[in-house]
Amino acid sequence: MSSSKASRAADDGRARRVSKKDQIISLYTSGIGEVEDLAMITGARPSYVASVLQESGLMTGYFDLYTTSAHPMNVYSKFFARRLGFKDEETARASVEVIDRLYRQFELARDRAGQHHALVMALTMFDRARWTNKMGEADIFRQWLLARLNEAVSQEAETSEETSEAET
Repeated sequence: MSSSKASRAADDGRARRVSKKDQIISLYTSGIGEVEDLAMITGARPSYVASVLQESGLMTGYFDLYTTSAHPMNVYSKFFARRLGFKDEETARASVEVIDRLYRQFELARDRAGQHHALVMALTMFDRARWTNKMGEADIFRQWLLARLNEAVSQEAETSEETSEAET
């Protein structure tokens, strides 16, 4: 037997290594439907399990820090999808401009849920940037978030003063 034939025969005899992706899909289709259970069994992170299941069309509606913005979380997701990034400070600034413009539009419409989603997107981008050690990029998102939080404190103080004046 030639060495190539022997090699192929040995390959045929060995079990094919099953990938985590294959394991996740197989376990899910056999009835294990909880992301955290699948993560524990396969040794994968819940984010990875969910992304495998969503990309395979087996699951929808899972969201966490690492869920791609291509999967809509709610009606507001489409405004942010594929428009945010943090590869460098210029990209982070452009992303904050998108977030801020939408935040202000939602404010004008008195759409508090839309504003909340903009805040969530900024916090998500901040965390993604800082946890990939892009501190300059993360700081751009952090500064925007702090400004919004300070606006809320100022508005609260104004409302409190107005209430006090009306009571006297």
